Amino acid sequence: IADGPSILEYVRDTAREGGVERNIRFGHKAVAAQWSSPDARWTVRARREDTAQTVTMTCDILYMCSGYYHYDAGYTPEFEGSERFGGQVVHPQHWPEDLDYEGKRVVVIGSGATAVTLVPAMAGHAAHVTMLQRSPSYVTALPGEDPIANFLRRALPAKLAYFLIRWKNVLLMVLGFQLSRRRPEVVKRFIRMAAARRLPPGYDLDTHFKPAYDPWDQRLCVVPDGDLFKAIADGDASVVTDHIERFTETGLQLTSGAELQADVIVTATGLRVLGLAGMQLTVDGRDVDVSQTMAYKSLMLDGVPNMAFVVGYSNASWTLKADLTSEYLCRLLNHMDAHGYDRAMPCNSDSSIEPEPFMDLTAGYVLRGLDQFPKQGSRAPWKLHMSYPRDIVTLRHRPIEDGTMQLSRC
Repeated sequence: IADGPSILEYVRDTAREGGVERNIRFGHKAVAAQWSSPDARWTVRARREDTAQTVTMTCDILYMCSGYYHYDAGYTPEFEGSERFGGQVVHPQHWPEDLDYEGKRVVVIGSGATAVTLVPAMAGHAAHVTMLQRSPSYVTALPGEDPIANFLRRALPAKLAYFLIRWKNVLLMVLGFQLSRRRPEVVKRFIRMAAARRLPPGYDLDTHFKPAYDPWDQRLCVVPDGDLFKAIADGDASVVTDHIERFTETGLQLTSGAELQADVIVTATGLRVLGLAGMQLTVDGRDVDVSQTMAYKSLMLDGVPNMAFVVGYSNASWTLKADLTSEYLCRLLNHMDAHGYDRAMPCNSDSSIEPEPFMDLTAGYVLRGLDQFPKQGSRAPWKLHMSYPRDIVTLRHRPIEDGTMQLSRC
């Protein structure tokens, strides 16, 4: 499980090695893109963040690698009396570099991946950290370093070790996801037993670590080396499952009547999603309502030419799907070059395909933002499969010209 600085270093090193940095326009926010069929071109309008100047560029292919989060602000519910609190309130998406919580009482509101990561990281420095959650999430521990991977790297040539490690991880993720869907009670028992082994005897697991939903209805939270459980067992952190009635001058009043004292409150209350970076797409003068389109192979939109986007897996590494999406786009471009095409556009002509929500997770941030996403279809090639092995077949080996992808010369 890589930490933030390691991931950042990897991204920078890879960009430098590939010569990518010189081709990036930093500080530009893309706001709109217009497609012209006579020209077979996109015209992209961007705004420079430093000067507010509008910059216009044209391109043959528009590839959206913008993720699906709103990077300007996270999600924070309306908390009654929050202006009365005398301490500091912080949202993790805008973490101040100079935040001082040494020896202070910290309350982290939330139970997702951000909260379970922050609590043990702060617990060694704060006087005490409390994770306040409305309802529990599934939390499981994994080793910070993979002992099998370390052994294979020592015993085998680098390329073979990499191949085996990668597929070991992929297949374990697929197995865990499928088992969660088909035998949720088995997975629930396994997660519960693993947590009980790391927590103090008699700990109230049912209140704090027994969600009301099945595994993978929402994402599982993974804690490296069980650090969250260790912080609780050591007494440096605690979990409170309750609802907030209001903020007070010194902390939080809960609906149970209890009050949490705090010097710092971290609102790890979730993210906001934003489809296609909030850009306005126009095709031949017609505005595209993304929520009314259907996603082809989860990477292109019905009726939108020469535009692709990346959406990774919710049950595995994002980069697995990003790699396959980019590989498919390269195949498509090479096929267009080889046959003299300059327009590629998927078109759904099968009226029997039913539209479905793009993602089937029940997480709050997904449900709040589903209108930002296209639909998926009830059958291939419009069906979104959260399966890396299946996507290898679909994106790497299926023919480009499949009867749905329309290729033409403008």
